[in-house]
Amino acid sequence: MKNSQLYKGSLNTILMKLLEENGKMYGYEITQKVKEITKGELKITEGALYPALHKLEAEGVLEVEVVQVDNRLRKYYKLTEKGSAETVNKLAELEEFIKNMQTIVNPKLSY
Repeated sequence: MKNSQLYKGSLNTILMKLLEENGKMYGYEITQKVKEITKGELKITEGALYPALHKLEAEGVLEVEVVQVDNRLRKYYKLTEKGSAETVNKLAELEEFIKNMQTIVNPKLSY
């Protein structure tokens, strides 16, 4: 994707929003959901996804649940109580950022 740098700073917010909507998800499921929602425009690599998930877990935003699925262990990630509150804040910050960017890029359409 051409503008992947723009999404880089929003990865945590994207992950938190998906987990807020879906309860718990495993890594591959997250990558596929993002690809589906964006019609293939945004592809999250494992190299970006797992460090972000581990960082959010270390910060107490996510917790991990390990479940055995077909003779293998699968890690599901879900928001903690702190993570749910943090998601609300991150989404508000993102909305404000988008509003400011729209004002800068197209002042005639600002609201």
